[in-house]
Amino acid sequence: MKYIYSIASGVALGSAGIAMMSILSGCESSQQQQEQKQQQNKFLVIEQLSDGKYVVVEELPTEGPSRAIIREIDANGNKTERIMSEAEMKALAEQEYKKVQDGTSETLSSSEGSAGMGLAGTILAVAAGSLLGNMIGNALMNNKNFSQRASTVNQSAYNRSASGTSSAASSTKKSYFGGSSATSSPSSSSTSTYGG
Repeated sequence: MKYIYSIASGVALGSAGIAMMSILSGCESSQQQQEQKQQQNKFLVIEQLSDGKYVVVEELPTEGPSRAIIREIDANGNKTERIMSEAEMKALAEQEYKKVQDGTSETLSSSEGSAGMGLAGTILAVAAGSLLGNMIGNALMNNKNFSQRASTVNQSAYNRSASGTSSAASSTKKSYFGGSSATSSPSSSSTSTYGG
């Protein structure tokens, strides 16, 4: 009888361990997905507003190098389009990042509710992770003013849907560890049943 009990408790502990590993790996994979989104190369359509500031109207992940179509208003009031290569985008992002380090970048100013920034600030706000590396992208997004200003320049549907996905992923994480969801209660009750 003792032998059967030890097998049953071993199976229960093994099952609880597997359940915990799958929960932890699920949290880890959503964090990795968020980091991959930041590092992913991007295809952007950036449009100049009438006040001279720029906003992102389209953002898509791309397999190839990052690039952007810049829609600007010329001296005659006509809209023109030009393509900006990854090298040009990176040069502008690096230039703006130096201003961030000096504290003179417009990306760090408190948001007054106005949409848009200069071209370099817009590119840095949207593509810092893919152009300058994930560590720089994460450091910038942890700055409250930078993240608020970054949200004013990105008006793309992709950004809105990605933001919704990341908030859903973070709420899922909370439910696993907060104990409020239906997913966590069966595992906790089965653990207490087998563990006791």
